[in-house]
Amino acid sequence: MDSFSATAKRMPALTARIASNPSEFRVLTGERPTGALHLGHYFGTIRERVRLQSIGVETIIILADYQVITDRDIAENVGDHVRGAVADYLAAGLDPERTKIFTHSAVPALNQLMLPFLSLVTESELHRNPTVKAELSASGRALSGLMLTYPVHQAADILFCKANLVPVGKDNLPHVEQSRVIARRFNERYRSVFPEPEALITDTPEILGLDGRKMSKSYGNAIALGMTEDETARAIRKTITDSDKSISFDPVNRPGVSGLLSTAALCGDASVEELVAELGDSGSGALKQRATDAVNAYLAEHRRRRAEIVRDPGLVDSILAAGNTWANGIAEGTLREVRDAMGMGYANSSEASRFSMRS
Repeated sequence: MDSFSATAKRMPALTARIASNPSEFRVLTGERPTGALHLGHYFGTIRERVRLQSIGVETIIILADYQVITDRDIAENVGDHVRGAVADYLAAGLDPERTKIFTHSAVPALNQLMLPFLSLVTESELHRNPTVKAELSASGRALSGLMLTYPVHQAADILFCKANLVPVGKDNLPHVEQSRVIARRFNERYRSVFPEPEALITDTPEILGLDGRKMSKSYGNAIALGMTEDETARAIRKTITDSDKSISFDPVNRPGVSGLLSTAALCGDASVEELVAELGDSGSGALKQRATDAVNAYLAEHRRRRAEIVRDPGLVDSILAAGNTWANGIAEGTLREVRDAMGMGYANSSEASRFSMRS
């Protein structure tokens, strides 16, 4: 049985445990702020975070700004993307009193965990990671050290706060498995410090973009949550379709039509099959209008709340500051435990003395 099948088999029991005793779990989730959050993020992850928060699961969200440069040369507009993501989280219903939100670069002790964690993995293990393999194949250039060690950085993200639950899709399951391996090896080599996190596989289907491919910022086929109604209409109007007036769902041969059907179904009250039957031979123009109306109606309240949030320029920064302070306290405590376990407690003592002298 492969890793995904084995994990999927455990899901009914795990979801029952979460429902019966949510306070046992601490979730770590997040994303790289490489662009505006879009419908794929909303249906793929954000709604699940709101659900977990609502049932009482402690939820922590990392905006992994350092990891923006794993597969690109610069972190362009990263500040805008970070603040925009926080605004979308709040508009979607995440409560900063119950869900901590912080940025990667603001937590030095988290990143220090990379050093001992790197000693627990081999180069061949890193090369076997699907994300690393895909980047090597797609980029056609040598891997940067940061890209090669990306799985270890994600393990540090998960383990620094001793998260024991990580919501993932099938593609990201290997990152949780790598985190489990690192936690187990550290505990065996030194002493037990880290829980082995469990993967919570989400059953959200792949969200198609406007061109029929997976919705992605890098493909330019996404509808951002923060778009205006007019911007949404323009994006949908530009979708490339075909001259066949008969509407059908065929992602391979009719990617644009299929992407529009998928988007309209996600945001509306009709299934893809019902939309196909309803639209019949009315052509792509009618389909584009139906998709536009569905998206704008679905996101209307989200956008209203988001507009209120961004009108207060200090709100997002204050939430990030509070989250960063919280994360630093957790990370520094974990790093002290790691140093003690490795026989380096003297580093903790000298650090305490230095701070004492300064005060």
